[in-house]
Amino acid sequence: MNERGNRMNLQNSLTRGDKPANHTEAPPDPARAPNSIHTDLAESHGTAQAHAKVDAIDASDDIVPKRRIAALFSPYRLRVAGLLGMAIAQALLTAASPFFLRELLDQALPQRDATLVTVCALGMIFTAAGGVVVGVGVTWQANIIGQRVMHDLRVRVYTHLQRMPLSFFTRARAGELQSRITNDIGGVDNVVANTASTIVQNVFMLLAVGATAIIMDWRLAACCLVIVPLFVLGAGRLGRNGRQIAKGRQRRLATLTGLLEETLSVGGVTVAKTLGREQHFRDRFASESQELSRSEVAAALTGRWVRSGRRAAMMIVPAIVYWIAGLGISTGAVVISLGTAVAFTSMLNRMVQPTSQLQDIGIQVTQSMALFKRIFDVLDLPVEVPEPSGPAPRAVRSGEVRFEGVSFRHAADGPATLSDIDLVIAEGTTTAFVGATGSGKTTLAHLAARLYDPQRGRVTLDGLDLRDLPRDDIAAAVALVSQETYLFHDTLRSNLLLAAPEATDAQLREAVHAAQLDALVADLPEGLDTIVGARGYRFSGGERQRIALARAFLRKPRVLILDEATSALDNETERAVTAALSAGDGRRTTIAIAHRLTTIRDADQIVVLDAGRIVEVGTHDALMGRGGAYAALVAAARDLSVAG
Repeated sequence: MNERGNRMNLQNSLTRGDKPANHTEAPPDPARAPNSIHTDLAESHGTAQAHAKVDAIDASDDIVPKRRIAALFSPYRLRVAGLLGMAIAQALLTAASPFFLRELLDQALPQRDATLVTVCALGMIFTAAGGVVVGVGVTWQANIIGQRVMHDLRVRVYTHLQRMPLSFFTRARAGELQSRITNDIGGVDNVVANTASTIVQNVFMLLAVGATAIIMDWRLAACCLVIVPLFVLGAGRLGRNGRQIAKGRQRRLATLTGLLEETLSVGGVTVAKTLGREQHFRDRFASESQELSRSEVAAALTGRWVRSGRRAAMMIVPAIVYWIAGLGISTGAVVISLGTAVAFTSMLNRMVQPTSQLQDIGIQVTQSMALFKRIFDVLDLPVEVPEPSGPAPRAVRSGEVRFEGVSFRHAADGPATLSDIDLVIAEGTTTAFVGATGSGKTTLAHLAARLYDPQRGRVTLDGLDLRDLPRDDIAAAVALVSQETYLFHDTLRSNLLLAAPEATDAQLREAVHAAQLDALVADLPEGLDTIVGARGYRFSGGERQRIALARAFLRKPRVLILDEATSALDNETERAVTAALSAGDGRRTTIAIAHRLTTIRDADQIVVLDAGRIVEVGTHDALMGRGGAYAALVAAARDLSVAG
């Protein structure tokens, strides 16, 4: 399957039950104007482009190139070289022991040579002890390398997901994304950390033992070594099945993780209880858990029969060795000495264990390839809002925002969300965006914060193209406060300090006062150090919005975007907050999206959008005097207020 095909599959991994990628919403009905002056956050939730990105994860069954996995270890070449050296030393120490045993049985004991007995015994003790010490060193070094590789991989995946556009997260299931970082990377953790050392140790052990066996007696060596290729062939056949089993297991684990994240959140539990769907979700969880259990059983049984047959075969070889040696001794034609037979069978155990572990690891590695595939699928997702390649042209000094010939569509083959937008928002002014749902208000605001990039035209801040500014510079200059406020499960103080980590207590108190939060903080058991709870659910919608506004006050941005940021506030509180927003040095630029007339009527300019185009621009009084689209929206909103 080619790359384009992979990315255009319908989502089957991160989303469930969503609209197909070629689905587009019908244009807004003009007759629905009464509901028009409110946020259109839904604009960013139905994009086929986001579908394609989500579908790219887990879209194909291509095998990950081994060199790509090997590249993960390239920063640690010196440590890998040290690991190889220790593994070689361990193998040589282990291979030397059978020679001491043969010398003991064939020479020292028959000749009653106490000195030679001591030398042989000490030799076996030294090689055994040395092998153990070096083996511990190999394991220690391999785990250091493995854990550093895992750390790098986790950070890479997390960082890459952070760089994805907002539309990607509106379509992805949070539990699935968490599963990629925890379950998938955790699944390869043991393979990378432990398997690397085991492979290195056992490969060199087999080479050393094989060479020792040939030196000791080539006929017995041929008898033993002929069975190794049979095991390799068996492992290869099992690997192909194991990869599919592992991939299915991780998919089911991701589904179960997503279900847990959704149904055991505050919102999920509330929906289940209020709609009487608790049993439904219990049944879903039980069904997914049962499927996962079946996958785990299938994974555990992969290769079990071959491994059992291998162990039985390896137990037969010592009997063959003793049989050949015994026949030679009993007939007087000594083909193999007793010391060689005993030493060879003791060495055979050193061949059995590496062979067994290598085959087990072969199955594990083959299964882990499915996990690596899922991990690299995430890392291969294209970033549509990339960081500029060079430094910023200069610092941002003004809050003037310009849209110059901007056109934007969420999907290449979908309808235009914005078309030919030319707009100047002067520094220190307030501009309100109004229009019907789906008219492009929120998308236009998101372009100003560079959550998206336009396909045509450009958006500038202080005359600088946003695409030329580093992400941190834009975040410092532009703040976005949306209708849905997200609070982390931490203290209120920590949530506020996200906006300005270096803020003093005095600045915190000032922001709390400006956002009309004094009474709320005073009533909290531990004031600003009170835990807000999961997503801030201990607070009302209006309280959460005021907390978000307090963060904006702390940040002191040059451009403040309010996307229905005061929709849950009462009129008196909204007036107080608006007054606080207007205070200051007069240089802050404000972009407001709201459905309340009181929020937008005092704006320096009101921009009316319809089907992604600007149809009117002016002040409230000027637009009302024209009797056009804005006047119709206001009249409809008043009718609704009276009817309510």
